[in-house]
Amino acid sequence: QVQLVESGGGLVQAGGSLTLSCAASGRTFSKYALGWFRQAPGKEREFVAAITWSDGNTYYADSMKGRFTISRDNAKNTAFLQMTSLKPEDTAIYYCAARSSYLPESSIARGWQYDYWGQGTQVTVSS
Repeated sequence: QVQLVESGGGLVQAGGSLTLSCAASGRTFSKYALGWFRQAPGKEREFVAAITWSDGNTYYADSMKGRFTISRDNAKNTAFLQMTSLKPEDTAIYYCAARSSYLPESSIARGWQYDYWGQGTQVTVSS
């Protein structure tokens, strides 16, 4: 069983920063990419960022570029999402997801293409 566990969420004031972590554990599985998605109350899940595990290529939703940074630590099987200049509209549950096999760049933002999901971590940005 593969498990993805997010941590690092919390309450932060607008303009502040948070770093989320996603730790992968369980049986050995090949990881092509890890993505971060978020879902705000009453809204659809949306893509935030993704990183390919082997070469570290990164991808971002346009609204997150310049504010969010995705990274990974291969040795620790952990990915991170550093979020800066947070806005109240960033309030959401943030999920990490893993894709086992190759995924073209055109599909990297599609949540249904990911094989494993974490339980999510709440991020609340107060104004």
